[in-house]
Amino acid sequence: MARSFCVHPDYQSEIAPALKRNGFLTQGDLAANLMIALSTVNNFCRGLNVSTAKFEEICEALGLEPREIILPANSPSSTPPPASPQHTFFAYDPFWVGRNTLIQDLSHRLQTTCRLLLIAGISGVGKTALAERLVSELQPDTENSPLTLLRENFDNREQPIDFASFAARLLEGCRQIVLPEERSQPQLLSRRLVAHLQTSPTLILIDSLENILKGNEKEGWSEFKDSEYISFFQAVLASDNFCSRFILTSQELPAQIQSVGSRYQNSWHAQPLSGLSAAEQQTLFEKTGFTQEPLLTRIGKAYEGHPLALRTILGEIGNRPFFGNVTAYWKRYGQEIEAVEKALAEAAAGDITGPKDEWKLDRFTRALRRNVQARLEHTLERLHQDVRYAYILLCETAVYRCAVPEDWWLSHLEDWQQTEAQQLAALDALRDRYLVEERTEADEVLLKQHNLIRSVSLAHLEALTFDS
Repeated sequence: MARSFCVHPDYQSEIAPALKRNGFLTQGDLAANLMIALSTVNNFCRGLNVSTAKFEEICEALGLEPREIILPANSPSSTPPPASPQHTFFAYDPFWVGRNTLIQDLSHRLQTTCRLLLIAGISGVGKTALAERLVSELQPDTENSPLTLLRENFDNREQPIDFASFAARLLEGCRQIVLPEERSQPQLLSRRLVAHLQTSPTLILIDSLENILKGNEKEGWSEFKDSEYISFFQAVLASDNFCSRFILTSQELPAQIQSVGSRYQNSWHAQPLSGLSAAEQQTLFEKTGFTQEPLLTRIGKAYEGHPLALRTILGEIGNRPFFGNVTAYWKRYGQEIEAVEKALAEAAAGDITGPKDEWKLDRFTRALRRNVQARLEHTLERLHQDVRYAYILLCETAVYRCAVPEDWWLSHLEDWQQTEAQQLAALDALRDRYLVEERTEADEVLLKQHNLIRSVSLAHLEALTFDS
């Protein structure tokens, strides 16, 4: 028997009447009654796959016949059709929302001249999900797709990240034989890989590129630990003909790719990614079963549309003990959002500094600590290790609740005996890691931290000393 079922589109219109007929005013009421996650009920109602046990449980509560509603209307068969093949996606799922214009633009680039697309932004902002969404555009789930898909994830600590190992894995993924003696010859592997990708259409998705980058004052910021990578990407961009495509995700902008790419403007593109807009947030709330929820709008605004944080919170609201009750969740945790709202209101009134603010956007629930705080802490740890004064600058400027002039930021490094050039270098390191946001107001460039980043850097500010 199949492990999961979904309601056939022919029977979608029967779900809402069945809810009402059985006394359930909302999907949340049904979830609470069955003591299952709201997201599971929402998936059922939207025609998405639900585990066999949950599917049958929901059908029983709604008075529906499971084996009937999984088939087309008037179908004589009692056996569900086999599922069509699907990509294995890790982040892109049925709850994806928004970014439609961006998808059209990036898809067009990749289908024309762009060979190397870099999607960059802070942790949890949706880089991998966007990359996978583009894969679904470029390589539909059909046997006739012109592109072979390969994936590399440098967040996988169980595999070597040196270039020779990387190139050997890709060649083997392309069904090319790699001899033992070739595995210690990175330049040979690079030439073989470039030659194959020139004529064999392949889509290569590479996640967490920041894990193969390094940075320090002497050698520069965000450069490859293994120099063979930049030689390879330069060869990709410089080839006369190249029918394959790379999609990279990274929390850092690789300075060397940016430098090489400046000579091949049409062949590469760096796309910074920010949070979901207010309209996209509302669509996300509706997709997860919530409608007309002002409290969720306030949460979304405090998090500036950060997808991972919002998805984590919606998951908590949908599960026990809340079972979709947004008001109950707010009564338990709403004071954390109100603290952010109060600080931002005071900033708008002129009180722009708040060194004693106790923001906990990254950690006020266990799920946030596990899914959000841990990832952001790793980002700051890398920054502290690689670019010490950039880390100090991030901590010091956490005192600002809103956007302020650039020289206000830079002044914080004067007490650390940093020259003007060193101050600018530290700020550039933050820019390369997307840890500073820029905006122009009244012909002046202003800088700020994302509310979620500020929540983390405020905690680090408390522990900052001249020995840090």
